[in-house]
Amino acid sequence: MFYKRFTFRLIFRLLIINLLGYLLFYLIKNTQLWFTIIGVGLIFIGTIISLYYYINEIRSDIKRFILAVKTRDHTLNFKNKATKGSFPELYESFGDILQVHKQIRLEQEAMFQLIKTILEQVPVGVIVINATVNDNKHQEIAFFNQAASNLLGVPAYKYWHRLKQHLPAFANEIDQIPNGGKRFLELKINEKFIQLSTEVIPLNLYGKNYTILSFQNIKDEIEQKETEAWNRLIGVISHEILNSITPISSLSDTINSMVTDKENLDQDEMEDLKTALQTIKRRSAGLLDFVKDYRLIAELPTPNLESHTIGEILRHIKVLMQPFAKVKNVLLDVEQTSSKITVQLDLKLVEQALINLITNSIYSVEEKETPHIIVSYRLENTKLYIDVTDNGNGIEVADLEKIFVPFYTTRRNGSGIGLTISRNIMKMHRGSIEVVSVPNEKTTFSLVFNYV
Repeated sequence: MFYKRFTFRLIFRLLIINLLGYLLFYLIKNTQLWFTIIGVGLIFIGTIISLYYYINEIRSDIKRFILAVKTRDHTLNFKNKATKGSFPELYESFGDILQVHKQIRLEQEAMFQLIKTILEQVPVGVIVINATVNDNKHQEIAFFNQAASNLLGVPAYKYWHRLKQHLPAFANEIDQIPNGGKRFLELKINEKFIQLSTEVIPLNLYGKNYTILSFQNIKDEIEQKETEAWNRLIGVISHEILNSITPISSLSDTINSMVTDKENLDQDEMEDLKTALQTIKRRSAGLLDFVKDYRLIAELPTPNLESHTIGEILRHIKVLMQPFAKVKNVLLDVEQTSSKITVQLDLKLVEQALINLITNSIYSVEEKETPHIIVSYRLENTKLYIDVTDNGNGIEVADLEKIFVPFYTTRRNGSGIGLTISRNIMKMHRGSIEVVSVPNEKTTFSLVFNYV
């Protein structure tokens, strides 16, 4: 509609100009009516000037619109011309475009403020340098967060050369990484040495060069990690010592009860006593070897693989753990102790893994009315499973992925080490640990060996 209006007005004006021009030509050629000729001439000139201003007004408005977009001037308004002008929809579109442009600008400003606020809150120092100017004295610092000010002990400078004057060692190290990269720096700030993990990232945005510096003090973190590592190492050793000494202590009490108030022992009692003493000796030797190999770093000793029957392993575990289970009023059934199936393994390490599993089961069932633990084995395809099954509290689905994480525990006084060590032992045997649990009904931990 507005195009038709504009076309009609333009054709009408051109038609008037042509008619006036023809009339003026006729009057000049055929008459001597000079006043009429002058009048028609003035009207003719006025009509041409009106046409010029009519077209020039639209051109000027388009020019103003383009300039407003370029200069991000959102004060320009075409509302009046959108209702009265020759191109109402055109001017309405101009207004819409300026409004959208303004909205985009406001969103960009809001996003910039959001990012700026986030960077102000992070504990990492961030400095952004406008590196477009090669002269260091004129390089502006576009962003300087509070963490950077706190770490370097300086105010938020606006120019790089000011920071360089205050901290020449830091600035010189940064200048040596012009193409970006990481570097560890040690600086003395306020009579205190700090270690900074620093990264330099060069960036080009819309033809401008920027350099982003990010750095954080890792000295306190390193010291904290060292302390945690020592605490964890002590926890590991303490856990293994207690887990081995507890059944030994229970077995010793059993032996003590066997010999107390007795001057002579019959043949069966002597055999039981001999077996118990051998078990204590073997477990003590295993504990000493474990502590010896473990005292420097938190790694298990390399397994010494030998042929052992499943029956032998289960008999040893039964002798070792039965007294401890009895003290806790837990029924411990160790089945299939006569099996002749042979496996290559380190007996001491596998015993340690089973001790950890059975100990966990004992603590899991101690609050049950009829606490029951079953230790057995099974063969499936090319796998051999030694299962420890209990009717204890079980493990929630959400915890199944966490129980093997070092130092994660759901037990009040647990250290979160036993399952981790047991899993590592099985990995060293090229096996694994599997767990299936129905909370408050049945839980089975399985040592899985490759068996061909």
